[in-house]
Amino acid sequence: MEKLEGYIEHIVFRNEENGYTVLSMISEGEEITCVGSFPYISEGERLQASGSYTEHQIYGRQFQVETFELKSPEDVMSIEKYLGSGAVKGIGAALAARIVRRFGEDTFRIMEEEPERLAEVKGISERKAQEIAAQVVDKHDMRNAMIFLQKYGISTNLAVKIYGHYGQELYRIIQENPYRMADELAGVGFKIADEIAARVGIQSNSDYRIRSGILYVLMQAAAEGHTYLPEPVLLNRTGELLRVEITHIEKFIMDLCMDKKLIVKEKDGVRNVYAAQYYYLELNVAAMLHDLNVNCEISSEKISERLEKIEEVAHIELDEMQRMAVIEAVKNGLLVITGGPGTGKTTTINAMIKFFETEGLEIRLAAPTGRAAKRMTEATGYEAQTIHRMLELAYVPDDDDGRINFERNEQNPLEADVIMIDEMSMVDISLMNALLKAVTVGTRLIMVGDVNQLPSVGPGSVLKDIIESHCCNVVRLTKIFRQASMSDIVVNAHKINAGEQVVLNNKSKDFYFLKREDANVIAQSIIYLVDKKLPPYVEARPYDIQVLTPMRKGSLGVEQLNKTLQQALNPPGPNKREKEYGDHIYREGDKVMQIKNNYQLEWEVRGRYGITADKGTGVFNGDMGVIKEINLFAELLTVEFDEGRCVEYSFKQLEELELAYAITIHKAQGSEYPAVVIPLLTGPRMLLNRNLLYTAVTRARRCVTIIGSETTFRAMVENESEQSRYSGLRDRIREVSQQHI
Repeated sequence: MEKLEGYIEHIVFRNEENGYTVLSMISEGEEITCVGSFPYISEGERLQASGSYTEHQIYGRQFQVETFELKSPEDVMSIEKYLGSGAVKGIGAALAARIVRRFGEDTFRIMEEEPERLAEVKGISERKAQEIAAQVVDKHDMRNAMIFLQKYGISTNLAVKIYGHYGQELYRIIQENPYRMADELAGVGFKIADEIAARVGIQSNSDYRIRSGILYVLMQAAAEGHTYLPEPVLLNRTGELLRVEITHIEKFIMDLCMDKKLIVKEKDGVRNVYAAQYYYLELNVAAMLHDLNVNCEISSEKISERLEKIEEVAHIELDEMQRMAVIEAVKNGLLVITGGPGTGKTTTINAMIKFFETEGLEIRLAAPTGRAAKRMTEATGYEAQTIHRMLELAYVPDDDDGRINFERNEQNPLEADVIMIDEMSMVDISLMNALLKAVTVGTRLIMVGDVNQLPSVGPGSVLKDIIESHCCNVVRLTKIFRQASMSDIVVNAHKINAGEQVVLNNKSKDFYFLKREDANVIAQSIIYLVDKKLPPYVEARPYDIQVLTPMRKGSLGVEQLNKTLQQALNPPGPNKREKEYGDHIYREGDKVMQIKNNYQLEWEVRGRYGITADKGTGVFNGDMGVIKEINLFAELLTVEFDEGRCVEYSFKQLEELELAYAITIHKAQGSEYPAVVIPLLTGPRMLLNRNLLYTAVTRARRCVTIIGSETTFRAMVENESEQSRYSGLRDRIREVSQQHI
């Protein structure tokens, strides 16, 4: 291993996340390109490095740094270079030259021991002298902290955050209880803290570790959709995570309750353990629902009379349950309407809108996703927004990487007399809490959804819990209307939901089953259907045909199918730029999906000649679009989402996108496609259930094609076991109602 020593002339490239740096170093009068991971470094600093020379095929000879030591600049040239590099705020090249001219090689000693003397330099006041000196000391301390934290595998950005939060105290925290960082800092999760603890030598059965493990397990459970875990489940999961036997979990839970991090609620002799934030979300939602659930003193007869006139003028014919839904919506502050496909939910919403319009009331419509809002707009002729947009989502930067904020809240509520939310099965407890904060008492809130759909991706079972609480008015639409009854998609969806077997004789016009037992044959059939057969049949583009699969992995999972479909539907071409990222290739023309909520991403709608017609922030999990341009020079990829919203992604943000020729059934919630293709062959019994199949089938507007094993299909119809979701909103609603009797 060779050694080099010199000062840093220029930093050519730097990745702020992992510290990877390409720099130019002057050593014994020779300029040498060095590459390696440096946690914190500035031009002008002195570097002592060990490593070896390598030959890069493009950039030539480089020194690959394995280990290094940074030293304060010693000679006059290095000191001036360091101070003038921008490393110290308020000092530019000219001022750095004057400081070094005045104090020479004694500059750093003066800054640390006699900082007031900096005021001897023209352009530096006594106050500025103290500020500069404080910065130099802080830079020195931070650099030491960066090097210290790098030993524990912590990225540069995270190390800066840790130092900014704890300062010199970080050394004690790392040595005594690194798990504190998992609780107090965004970006430091349990896994990172646990790795640091292991390197420091903290015992695996440490109290700190067990407490942090319990909180981590509850956060992981929230990612699965749970708002709490029963204590035995929590004990089992925590033990598996930590690989230790936890003999007194009650003690740790009690300690965390004392710290107000956990809430324990007992039910049927079992202690249910909540992360405090989710308990209070449920409690707040329950209290706000109770406040909204007021009765309006209007007679049903008067409502019926007005409704008959509306039906006559608008040529609407309502059945008994639809009529009841309109009456209940007028009479009550809170109403849930639930029903499967073809049961007239849209007709009922339209009748309500017309009724409230005749009363001169202000109406707002919203849905959880852009696609669902677009469908609502098309079905009603009334503008619908996403819930996020209706609540005026804003991103607020702060020290912990920023947070989301809704401009509409209890201080600035929505200005509406009636608010209707469609696709309520997709609304989780956090979004419900934000929505209710913006709804004033006296505003009617009407929630519409199919309770038999898959639950929300986020924690909670909001729609199901509200219905099962029996504390507010619920109207169930069950009649399948004549026009809908002519669709086998609708008829078979209801059969699946009822556990009745479906006739698979392919005599239908919109519901087909192709029996195939070989995964490769199924994949080729999917390509033929999406590319050739279905587009003319449903009068749509191949882009609009959606493949829905139960799983991510396997030969018929999302990952493999997307590679297969990309090659068939959007193969490489001389006029298509592409970018390889991880295991994926992104190509111009590809169909892609955003896979996490990003409240910072800016979008704009471009009109003629590229002029911006509208703009905003926020792209959400499940939003789908097409790659319009890949700029390899600027390292940018442009995606056009629904409603013409264009978003620019830097290449390092590509982990937020994935190909979407095939998506999981869960990701299709709230969406509707002209045709869907569903491969069903094998998979875990818990996953292949009735609920999943019902959701997949109801995503199609004009045609469903299922390809695979008839045995698997029939087993799914019979399998009514849903993955249990621990959610306590139903109990909170009942508790709040009991308190007000």
